[in-house]
Amino acid sequence: MSDAAPSGRRGRSARRERRQAGPASLAIPYISRNIPNFDILSDEGAERIEANTDRILAEIGLEFRDDPEVIGIWKEAGAEVDGERVRFPKGMLQELVKTAPSQFTQHARNPARNVEIGGNNLVFAPVYGPPFVTDLDKGRRYGTIEDFRNFVKLAYMSPWMHHSGGTVCEPVDLPVNKRHFDMVYSHIKYSDKPFMGSVTAPERAEDSVKMAQITFGEEFVDQNCVMIQLINANSPLVYDATMLGALKVYARHNQACIVSPFILAGAMSPVTVAGTLSQVLAEALAGCALTQLIRPGAPVVFGAFVSSISMQSGAPTFGSPEGSLLLNGAAKLARRLNLPFRSGGSFTASKTPDAQSAQESAQTILATLQSGVNFCLHAAGWLEGGLCSSYEKFVMDADQLGMMHVLAKGIEISDETLAMDALQEVGPGGHFLGAAHTQRNFESAFFRSSIADNNSYEQWLADGQLNAAQRANARWKEQLAGYTGPELDPAIDEALIAFMTERKASFPDSNV
Repeated sequence: MSDAAPSGRRGRSARRERRQAGPASLAIPYISRNIPNFDILSDEGAERIEANTDRILAEIGLEFRDDPEVIGIWKEAGAEVDGERVRFPKGMLQELVKTAPSQFTQHARNPARNVEIGGNNLVFAPVYGPPFVTDLDKGRRYGTIEDFRNFVKLAYMSPWMHHSGGTVCEPVDLPVNKRHFDMVYSHIKYSDKPFMGSVTAPERAEDSVKMAQITFGEEFVDQNCVMIQLINANSPLVYDATMLGALKVYARHNQACIVSPFILAGAMSPVTVAGTLSQVLAEALAGCALTQLIRPGAPVVFGAFVSSISMQSGAPTFGSPEGSLLLNGAAKLARRLNLPFRSGGSFTASKTPDAQSAQESAQTILATLQSGVNFCLHAAGWLEGGLCSSYEKFVMDADQLGMMHVLAKGIEISDETLAMDALQEVGPGGHFLGAAHTQRNFESAFFRSSIADNNSYEQWLADGQLNAAQRANARWKEQLAGYTGPELDPAIDEALIAFMTERKASFPDSNV
């Protein structure tokens, strides 16, 4: 008796495997939305928030701590400086950000993977920053460089992920002051999608730039954006020396900064949406304007990471209606400044990839698409309020990102989509399964999830009664087992390794 499956069953299996692998060419490096933005904030409301922000900037101001150079820059530009507190005349910051590009290209080492940030475009990047990782087999644990590489590989293999990201998890098995070398190298080595640099110290930012120069060439890096970085304000209304130092390095080298207040509303901003948006605008404007004082024309992205909190426990909450309102309102404020906008993701406070995580993440990623976000960090893998990168949730989220690609296309109107020939062929009382139009279009007609189980109950029982997380567990293992990396010029690889080896040997290990 043969072990081979019947030809029809094998054909179905082969087609399923092709669908799960995603588009064979992986030729679409980002989303170009063909749908309008869902605009909740009125023009009048936006004007009142902007007026409120002007008062914050002029009457309260921001603190720029432990960085005399930045204080000097602001003083020379005409701001009012009182120690580390800086206040801004009405309209000053809005005028400064006019030199920033409304849209720019981030170059990948594979030009087919270049992304356009701004306009109607949306770029998905994976989870960023968690110290822990988790999977169904090993449970929750501290991240390692092996985990880091695994997530880079998963992002590389996903057709729905446009970007390799940055700190996809913290590799705590490496010294704090040297792990950035291995992280940046992993993005370059194991993926050819765009990536992010280190921001945890100015010298680490310089190391990241140097590695980019080895990869792309010094002149190319000076004239083009090849890295994008996350610069967080220390809300409320503070920038610290670490973030300022990294911002200065990248802006001077013409590399993009995402200037993003990190706010838990109710604790780090007022409890109201309008009050929080006023603060977000003040903080983001100040950081964006500073990049333009350092190097006019340097690419910069208006960012907003804002979540509400539980007023009973103080814990952050995600997928809330207030979170969607904040995201949507901030997107409009960024558009009014003609700046690209970063926000959104697949957020959840859940500790496991369960129904709560699915609901909260779906709520946020849909708002991300509809609100006009240009760069979406944390698009896949986020768990436990950002403390944990989850293998299973990574592939579950990536499946949702595929759905966003379909939604972003909108409704196509053409002779083929109007399907008059199918209607004429079938007529009243028939069915469309065998129609010529259906046969032409059935393979691409509907989005087909690589995670969802749409079979009968009996088939589900026969297949092992797996839930979505269990199916995702098998999926990420299959992907990593089948990973084949992109080519990297051996001379570039050798130069990167030599640079890292020399730099690591030049200073002792440290855990700070």
